[in-house]
Amino acid sequence: MESYEVIKYPIATEKCFKLMETENKVVFIVDRKAKKPEIKKAVEEMFNVKVQKINTLICVEGKKAFVKLHKDNNAIDVATKLGLM
Repeated sequence: MESYEVIKYPIATEKCFKLMETENKVVFIVDRKAKKPEIKKAVEEMFNVKVQKINTLICVEGKKAFVKLHKDNNAIDVATKLGLM
């Protein structure tokens, strides 16, 4: 699965912005069939960052991926690249 097929779109809610600021996490809706290693690879390739941990959650929109970035990378910078901020 290619990177652009794995990640569908980012989520921009107040809760997600709080996660960016406090826990250095970015939240995406990803393909429901995507596994954690595929999501990690896609995020690292697309945004040139290092991923520390991924948690996933099945929801109505698909699968939510809570991506915790390595302390050397800033989630706010990724959100700026995405045009969320």
